[in-house]
Amino acid sequence: MIRAAALLGAAAPGFAVAADAADLAPDGAGLLRATLGLALVLALIFAVGWVMRRLQPARGAAHGPLRVVGTQALGTRERVVLLEIGDQWLVVGVAPGSVRGLATLPRGEVPPAPPSVASSFSSLLARARGGTPPSP
Repeated sequence: MIRAAALLGAAAPGFAVAADAADLAPDGAGLLRATLGLALVLALIFAVGWVMRRLQPARGAAHGPLRVVGTQALGTRERVVLLEIGDQWLVVGVAPGSVRGLATLPRGEVPPAPPSVASSFSSLLARARGGTPPSP
């Protein structure tokens, strides 16, 4: 009898899989336990993220003597950064793998930004049409 069952299992593996699947079908308690376990793991992930955010110092906050006044990209990976430290400004060149001081200046005021190309174009277009230029 055992040999016949073994031959039948070897000849028709689909029947053996169906019998095993019926034995492994989840019942209500197993499904509830898996759902609660998943909810516990997700809650733990969110709790650890919340704690890590609370423990990290705030970005951009004025907790130290250093403040970034402005930056200007010079290329795809190079930029000039204007830093304020106390009553001095430092002009620093930043590139991949290097930071180099370029100049030290007394603290001053940042000049107003020049008008953008889009606003100057719109005023030129309005004048060409004979209308009044739009206000910025």
